[in-house]
Formats: sequence, C-alpha cells, structure tokens
Amino acid sequence: MKPFVVNDILSITAVEKIGVSSNVEIQHLLIDSRKLVSPDNTIFFAIKTSTNDGHHFIEELYLKGVRFFVVSQLPEIVKFPDATFYVAENVIAVLQTIAAFHRKQFVYPVIGITGSNGKTIVKEWLYHLLQPFFDIVRSPRSFNSQIGVPLSVWQMRESNELAIFEAGISLKGEMKRLQEIIQPTIGLITNLGEAHAEGFLDEEEKLLEKLQLFSAVEVLVYCKDHLIIDKNVEKLASSNKNLRTLTWGRHNNATIVLKDIKSQQHTTSLCVEYNHHIFNIEIPFVDQIAIENAMHCFALSVALNVSEKVIERMKDLPSLAMRLEMKEGQQNSILINDSYNADLTGVLSAIDFLAGQKSGMQKTAILSDISGLSNNIENTYRNLATFLHSKKIKTLYAVGSQFVSFASFFQSSGLECFIFSSTDELINHIHPGFFKDQLVLIKGARNFHFERISKVLETKLHKTRLEVNLSTITQNLKQYRSRIQPSVKLMAMVKAFSYGAGSFEIASLLQHNRVDYIAVAYVDEGVELRRAGIHIPIMVMNAEEDGFPSLVEYDLEPEVFSIEHAKKLSTFLEKEGIQYFPIHLKIDTGMHRLGLDEIQVDDFLEHFSGNRFLLKSVFTHLVASEDPLQDNFTKEQLSVFNNIFQKIQSAFSYRIIRHASNTAAIIRHPDAAYEMVRLGIGLYGVTSYNENISLTEAVELKTTIAQLRRVKKGESVGYGRGTILENDTTVATIRIGYADGFPRTLGNGQGQVTIRGRQYPTIGNVCMDMTMIDLGDDDQIQIDEEVLIFGKDYSVKIFAKKALTIPYEIMTGISGRVPRIYLSE
Repeated sequence: MKPFVVNDILSITAVEKIGVSSNVEIQHLLIDSRKLVSPDNTIFFAIKTSTNDGHHFIEELYLKGVRFFVVSQLPEIVKFPDATFYVAENVIAVLQTIAAFHRKQFVYPVIGITGSNGKTIVKEWLYHLLQPFFDIVRSPRSFNSQIGVPLSVWQMRESNELAIFEAGISLKGEMKRLQEIIQPTIGLITNLGEAHAEGFLDEEEKLLEKLQLFSAVEVLVYCKDHLIIDKNVEKLASSNKNLRTLTWGRHNNATIVLKDIKSQQHTTSLCVEYNHHIFNIEIPFVDQIAIENAMHCFALSVALNVSEKVIERMKDLPSLAMRLEMKEGQQNSILINDSYNADLTGVLSAIDFLAGQKSGMQKTAILSDISGLSNNIENTYRNLATFLHSKKIKTLYAVGSQFVSFASFFQSSGLECFIFSSTDELINHIHPGFFKDQLVLIKGARNFHFERISKVLETKLHKTRLEVNLSTITQNLKQYRSRIQPSVKLMAMVKAFSYGAGSFEIASLLQHNRVDYIAVAYVDEGVELRRAGIHIPIMVMNAEEDGFPSLVEYDLEPEVFSIEHAKKLSTFLEKEGIQYFPIHLKIDTGMHRLGLDEIQVDDFLEHFSGNRFLLKSVFTHLVASEDPLQDNFTKEQLSVFNNIFQKIQSAFSYRIIRHASNTAAIIRHPDAAYEMVRLGIGLYGVTSYNENISLTEAVELKTTIAQLRRVKKGESVGYGRGTILENDTTVATIRIGYADGFPRTLGNGQGQVTIRGRQYPTIGNVCMDMTMIDLGDDDQIQIDEEVLIFGKDYSVKIFAKKALTIPYEIMTGISGRVPRIYLSE
C-alpha cells in the first residue's frame, strides 16, 4: 500500500495550499479536537455544522502539535508559522475524496450494508461469525453517515482480508457519494422502514436512493419476502447483467428458503434449504427482528462460501447493546461498562467519554489488548500511553500479551499502572475498595470476558431502573441547535434532578457538548455540580438568603425575581465588599409567578443600576408558547418584554443578554430566540406540542416480574379488593409501585405496561412497592422478564395522559431509590 502523504491532497482534490510543503505520512484523519492521538501525523478537518465550527479549535490543536488543516476559511496564518492549510469550499468533500482514494488501493471483498433498521447489528454479527476466517476491518459502531463512512474506510489496511461498512442516508443524493467511498463488491439491504422517511416523497423513492449503494456490486443479498425491495432489485439486476442476486425468504423462489421456524423459551431453530441441502441453524433469540438479521448473516456467509463454517457460531450470536453503560459501582464508584469490543477507534472513543465525565473524581481505565492491529503496533501503544496521560487518566489496569510487551510506555508516562496476562489474574488481584470514589472505564474485547470484571465491581441493583440514553440526549440537543442561529447561546435546564434523569451525568454531558449555561432550581444543586467538576456558568433560579455565601464561593449566578430579593442580595454583597456580582433579572410579563413588573423595574433601575450587580441577562417566562390558540397572548408577552428590556438596556453601558424562549418556543416562535434560549424537557425527546422536529425519547423506565400466579374467577386482586375477576387469569406482580413513581391512578386497568412488545393492563390497586398486571391466558411469559413502563415503545406522553397528568410530573416523580443507568452509543 502506498503511504498517503499530506501533499497527495493536491493531486486528488481541488484545494489551495497555504503554508509549507510537506511529505509527512498521514495516519489519522481528525474531525473532533477532543480525540487527538498522534499530532505529528494527523490532519484536521475544520467542519462547519449548524451547531459547531471546527475552525474554532485550530489554535488549540496547533498548540498540541497538529500542523495540517483542511479549512473552508483561512485563519490568521501569522499565528501558525509552521502550519499548512488546505483551503476548500467543502471540507467534508475533501475528507470523502481522500477516503475514496484510499479505498481504491485494496482489492479484497468489501461488504456494503444499508437499510432502514438493523445495519449495525448485522455488521457486528457478521464480524462475530466471520472473524475466525478473515482479518476484518469494519465500521466502528454506527459510523454510517457522510462523515462516519470516510473515517471507517480510512481504517482499511493491506493486512485485512475483508471489509464490512454500513451506509445510512436521510436525504436524496447522499448515497451516491457513499457508494464512491465504500465501493462495495458485495451488497446487503436489511429492510425498508420508517426511519428518515421525512427526507423522501415516498417509500419507493427512499429505496431507490438506498439501492444506489449497489450500482457496481457483484453480489446483492436481500430478503425476497420484502416485495417492494424485490421488485426494485429485479429492475436493477435487469439493467446490470454483472449483478448476481442471492435472496432468502419463506417461498421456494428464493435462493435460500427458510422452511421452518421453531421458537423455544430463549432460542429459535431455523430449518433452511440451500442448493438442495438442508441446514439446521440455532440462534439464541426468539424475536422476529433477530431472526431476520440472522438470516441476512447466513445468506452473506453463503456469498462468501463459508456458510457451513458459521452455522455452529450462530448459536453464540451476541446480544448487542451497541452502547456503553454507566452504572453504580460499589464503594461510591461509577462504572462505564463497554466490554464488547476493543478496536482502536472504540478504545479511544471510550477513553474520551471517560475523560468528559465528572472531573472531580479520579479516573481509572481497565483495558484489554487492542483488537485488529497488524502493523504499527508498537507506535499504537506508545500513542495510547500519551493519550491516556493527556486525558488525565490516573490509573490503568491492562490485560493481554500486547500490554505486557509494551508496559514500559505506560509506566514511563506517569500512569499508575497494573498489567496482567489474563482476566483471571486481574480479577484475583482487584477488590471493589481499590476503586472507591472513582470513575472506572471497563473496555475489553469479547474474548477477554470483561463482563466478569463488571460483575465484581457493580452494586447489586434494585431490578427497577431508569435508563437514560446520553447519545439520544446529544442528538436531541443537536436538533434544537440546528433551529437557532450559531450566535444564539443555549441554556439547558437541569433543575429537578434533570427532570429525573440525574443532574451530575446530564450536566457533564452538556458541558462536554459546550452548552453555554445550565440552570438549576436551588443553590445546593449548583454547589453539588461545582463539586462534581462542572465549570460552565450556572444560573440558580431560586437562591434563598442563607445560600448567598455559597453563590459567591462556588461562582453561581442567581436569578433576581423581586425588589425584596435584590435588596437582600445587595446588602449581603455590600457587607462582603463585592461589586459587579453576576445576576439574571426575571421580568413578569404574564405568568404572575415570579418576576418584576414594569413599575418594579423602574424601582430596580433607580436603586441597582450602579456597580453592585453585573446584569448578565434579562429574561421572562412564556406562559403557553406550545399552544397555537394562545399565540396572540405569547406575542403580547414578547411585546411587553421588548419594551421593558429596552428601558433596562438603556440604563447600562454594556450589552445584556435577553432570553424568553423555552423548549416549545424554540420551534414555534423563532423570532423570540434573542441572544439565548432555554432548553428543558425537549432534551429528553419529550414535547407538549406537535412540531416538525425529529426527537427521540431518551429515558426508559423498566422493571421485572417478581411472581406469576394463576387466579380463579370470583377472587380479588390487591388492596381493598379493587378488582373482582370475571374470568380465570394469570397475574404478574412487577417490581414497581407508587414509592418508585408508578402513579396510583393507573391501577385497576387504567394503566398498562409492555412485555415482549405487547401491552397488558394493570389489575387491582397499585401498591407501594409492587403492581399487579393482568396477563390473561398468556402462559409464555416468565419470572424475571423485563417489563417496560414507558420508553421507546410506549411514550411517557401516553403514560402521563393515562395517569391524568403531564410528562414533567411523571419524569420528576421517579423515586431516588430507582437506579439511573446511563447508556451511550
């Protein structure tokens, strides 16, 4: 493979070079300044998005040793005398062109996967099945976008024998570019569903866009039972005589016929016919989606002529969470568990995630040997030691022969280092007390079985839990940021324990994503966040007089909502000799809860326009911004606010921030964005209105079944004999009650829960710690099965409506005894 030197960019793209010429070999393509590993051979792509601008991080990276940059606007080059800038109109296009150039150097098979759902699962299952027979390079996690695909393809090396890449699109015209980068020789389309449907006129238009990935493949694998896919693939095949289709389905016209499906309690047996031979395949799943994904994998193995070799391995298909988990450990530790794979990209991402958490806690990494390395191994471990040190990781526990070989790199980097040859040796050495008050990353390849380490360290949890998906919150944040101008600041509300989701973890995530402000309800909430390492500005919405000293000590900025409040704060500051203390002034324009009216504003300006306060912002609270019927009232509020603000601004020589928009107003009243907006429950994908914004609910409340009991007709269930049975039924008692936040109003059939994708009603009154569910005659459900209270498949909005309340009350009412588990893609 010809090394890619930085000046090769000039021969393959239309860019202008500014700065010194160089023949440095490029090994790393960087788009995120936080993930820098090896500055000397890195090129940074300064990508502009609706929410961020990579050009802002050029100076930071230059100081860290990066010398090569692809930019769309040239910085002050006098600041960067040793740097080389490649100026292009479209930075992402340059990244894609470099990846496409790199791809052309390899002739081994490349599998391209697309479809509405299942791409990542199928890719990871293929890796599991095929890795004993091929040296495989694959997309990290869900790197399937216009940026993720080139970064994935860049990983290709001569030592690999097979590549597996996934491709995802949301708009017309995107797949053609991904095809040029991946250049697949074998194609697989999983299915066609509703995901990203908003970018297309109809289902067929979306399918035709996806099929462009396969314009030059030799073999295309798909399920023939999907009729719209089958029809359009046949059209594609008729226009491309070199294309061979390899199909599977329930009917005899498929290449591979799925003749029979037999599901047991936890496994499914598939009887498959191919080329007049019968194969019996067992998979450790019972749901239809898993069966479809498994058949895609088997059909792909047929295309690679290894089908008989993978059948035995299909018994062990892993249950892929495809995300890392944060959970409570013993001795007040927090565990970040990602013990599924350990390729280089995944390891660096996980370390970066660890570094982005609470800086007030000591950080420890438990790592296995990096998988998939074939060259530059020594350099990779040397750079990894530097990376760990730069991320302020204090202690490393490492397992594997590679770590043993390169232990000196880590020992000399300043890390406290413990290296073991096997996972058993590590487990015999450690004790939960070693990790007291620490953040612990557990990141290992599957063959090291690091899940055993997690079990040693984690707290034995109450089986009811609230799962908070941090990646989903990040995506929702990006959606809202795309609706405001880049110059508009964003304040995120983390009051009320971040709507029940957990203040520390959410605030840490928001800080990592460079939110401008966060807001809490009370002083002690702000103090806890400061102690946990949150350093971005914090507004306190209800700062009581006894909390004033903590405002000063912990650099917290109070909301001032009355003349009396302002006088008390001013008196305290005067005694302390403090001037220009930052405050946020609240104006009452119609809520009539807290805030100054126009007359009180005059009083405030008369007494407090001097140097006691530094007025950081003036804001108001919109009463009904989500309701179209109240739009006239909202406009009246904004008019009052504008008039009062002009009066306030004219009294001060410096610029003051205005904010009025809450979650609903960000979308419904874009003219009210001013200089800052306040985002609350929308972060979690929950809104009280129906607007054109793509959000995903980020919180799921789950529990399990404690007992199953057959109860006869005429008997009662629960306290007060609230339900008398009209028929024999099976009653499931689940481990959640009103003390956990399950409302009593949802008893006696008013509420329902989801088990195995099906909804079942409550029966009897809700108890303090338990709730009973009517399963009817369903005899397949087992003790300890998972029960979804609300989440992805049953919205908290529906749950709240059934309980005769609002999602805010449900989410903030989840008891503190319910463990929060944090997940990240």
